[in-house]
Amino acid sequence: MREASYISLCRTGEIYERIKKAKELMNPCRICPRLCGAKRLEGEKGFCKTGAKAFVSSALPHFGEEEPLVGKMGSGTIFITHCNLRCLFCQNFEISHLGEGKEISNEEFANIMINLQNRGCHNINFVTPTHVVPQILEALPLAVEKGLKVPLVYNTGGYDMRETISLLDGVFDIYMPDIKFSDNLVASKYLNVDDYWERVKEAVKEMHRQVGDLALDEDGIAYKGLLIRHLVMPEDLAGTKEVMRFLAKEISKNSYVNIMDQYRPCGYAHRYPEISRGITRSEYLKAIESAREEGITRLDKRTGIRILRFF
Repeated sequence: MREASYISLCRTGEIYERIKKAKELMNPCRICPRLCGAKRLEGEKGFCKTGAKAFVSSALPHFGEEEPLVGKMGSGTIFITHCNLRCLFCQNFEISHLGEGKEISNEEFANIMINLQNRGCHNINFVTPTHVVPQILEALPLAVEKGLKVPLVYNTGGYDMRETISLLDGVFDIYMPDIKFSDNLVASKYLNVDDYWERVKEAVKEMHRQVGDLALDEDGIAYKGLLIRHLVMPEDLAGTKEVMRFLAKEISKNSYVNIMDQYRPCGYAHRYPEISRGITRSEYLKAIESAREEGITRLDKRTGIRILRFF
């Protein structure tokens, strides 16, 4: 079994310097591009509604993730409560908007990771981890002392600071950003941020610099690299072709991409007629065609299954 990158950081003690720098970014908070300035170490909560401790909604072996993450035993998924984006159509609305979950200590965080590993999970998959990067780093050496050794997955909405991602070099073996929109005006409407496209491109470039293209072991399980998600939206609001062009020209034509068809109107989506419906078969097929036209052909294997579901 290949050694996860973070083992070396913990062995040398460098992880503690990363923890120090990450905590400095919390007071005032500039962990994410919202730069809300909350003094989180003193108990203040900014946009993400999270102070000095992380909140977790649930943790379980997940079999609905991408094939290279799931394998036979599942991806050890930890759903972090709250979010630095809070998309108005979020499919995890209860977690991201309503705050379903409980505050946990670093020791509890470490124990959650160990429990998932002990259940046979191939990796530890942090969902919406951006706002709790310092807490993850603090819990990591505790988990390593208890025997943690599987790869870590950074499963993000993509609105990340390059400075924060740079602190994670050698911590996360697998990055899984969701590139949501390629048009800032559209992103502003549904995410309430006006610089999403610039920030996600910067973050993805840094992620790829650290880990490269997705690499699989002899059993087809991912052990390192970048895996990109892109959710197809009604009326091509996600700007799929531009996203694929960016990946092909500025990241790698060998990028592993999951073009997702599961959009459904959740949360506040019903307030906006243009996204108050699911996508059509033709919209999804157009997204697949756009990817291939731009030279992105390494698509998640479930793509064919999704196409068949439309008939």
